[in-house]
Amino acid sequence: MDRGEKVRMRDYIGQHLDLTGTRLSDDQAQRLVNFIDDYDQYRGRSFTENSSRSGWSSDGRYTRNETVVDTFTDTVGIHREQHYRDDDGQEGSHAQNITNARGILDWLDTHR
Repeated sequence: MDRGEKVRMRDYIGQHLDLTGTRLSDDQAQRLVNFIDDYDQYRGRSFTENSSRSGWSSDGRYTRNETVVDTFTDTVGIHREQHYRDDDGQEGSHAQNITNARGILDWLDTHR
């Protein structure tokens, strides 16, 4: 891939995703271009992952159940909602928007 093509790809990706401080291989840049071009197949879809793990605290052993829901937004990006609940009743949640190139690549890598 020549330098001009790399610059055009990076500019195109930058119109949709935050590239601040991100270094991309040619393959990663092409994957992001393909993702952006095919984004209509993702828009509005949600993916849910449930997990459970055990750990120790000062009160003894506990089990934590976690749910992560990733929803593809209208503009290129992912809205992630995380919720946990421990068997002792403690719970919490956190939400974030993934709109950077590295975050999208990480999501694509874990959801092949």
